[in-house]
Amino acid sequence: MDSRSVARHFEDAAHQTMQHRLYTLIFPIDGERVLLGMKKRGFGQGKLNGFGGKVERNESVRQGAYRELLEESGLQCTAQPERIGLLLFYFEHDPVAMEVHVFRAEQFAGQAVETDEMRPQWFGAHSMPFDQMWADDPAWWPLVLRRQLFAGRFWFKADQLTIARQELYPVDSLDEPRN
Repeated sequence: MDSRSVARHFEDAAHQTMQHRLYTLIFPIDGERVLLGMKKRGFGQGKLNGFGGKVERNESVRQGAYRELLEESGLQCTAQPERIGLLLFYFEHDPVAMEVHVFRAEQFAGQAVETDEMRPQWFGAHSMPFDQMWADDPAWWPLVLRRQLFAGRFWFKADQLTIARQELYPVDSLDEPRN
């Protein structure tokens, strides 16, 4: 799915012409704890992360976040999660950018269960296991905790471990501008 959301308002001209794939990333937060999942297969295997994935055709970003949380953890949002960030990832030798919409969810029901894709585990929200996570996470996670809206761009080398360049901005809104 190609997306042209708020990303087009801070991307440079060279990257605006790239195809984008739309993804979600949602973090269940319970007081001082956050639920992460160990990715068991596919892209990001062996890393801890929030829950998320591709937004399906005819699905909103928010609907995608709800669905992915349920499918990957067994938790169901009982209130609208807070949309907190927008991240763009560019991987060396990959012509498609990943546009990731980040949410925090504080109201949810159910018990976290292991699925075919993720093994969930609670961690202290202020003592994240960054050594087992994506290299960009330490840059923007403090903004999630402070409820500071943000937008960022990260350029990864082909090894998917090394950040070649990064930009991170606090923003006032993640809504589409109205004309």
